Amino acid sequence: MDVGSVTAVSVAVVGVVGTLLSALLTQRAADRSRQRERERAELARERRGELLDVRSCYVALNTATRQYLAALTDQVHALRRDGSGPVRQRLTDARDQHRDVYAEAQLRVPDPVLDLAGQLSRELGAVYGMVKRLDAGAPREGDSVTGAQERIDVLWHLLREMRRRMRAELGVPATAGGRTAEAALPPPAGPRETERGEGTSGTSGTSGTSGTRRGRDGREW
Repeated sequence: MDVGSVTAVSVAVVGVVGTLLSALLTQRAADRSRQRERERAELARERRGELLDVRSCYVALNTATRQYLAALTDQVHALRRDGSGPVRQRLTDARDQHRDVYAEAQLRVPDPVLDLAGQLSRELGAVYGMVKRLDAGAPREGDSVTGAQERIDVLWHLLREMRRRMRAELGVPATAGGRTAEAALPPPAGPRETERGEGTSGTSGTSGTSGTRRGRDGREW
């Protein structure tokens, strides 16, 4: 075989090898790209799952807190009428439910929300103690039905703030003014407000425990 033939064969071999290597490198690059896509998709699924878990925890915490506050309000109304009746047990049940939900929230929710949830839990416990002492006829200095109602009204405001923080953590868009839609609602009207759906003893013809409240202007909060 002359030199020209050897050169031609060599060039052909190099060409084949180059083609094979190019195909192999292309395949490897495609495999790496697909692997990265799978990893991104898996991370996205995990993130969605985590958000759903946190959202479920937020819903449970909001519901339990509303029901606790509604039961405390019912108990205060009952004290004004010199009788508690069945609201005592509902208050105890609401307190126990909130305690369980809050314990789970301590392991799941981020610090900004947990800080408010912890403050609410402590204040709820303090008001619960005051209301129970009043119901038992053994008040401490500073305990009063009016004082209990005032503290409950403050806690409704704090619950609204916790909900706004929850919405922010979940990425719920704010209004044009930079606040969530809920933040634009009017403040609670105080002890003279009417309530719907909370089973409030002080309002005739109401039942249930949804925790929806209405101010004197008729708007819910």
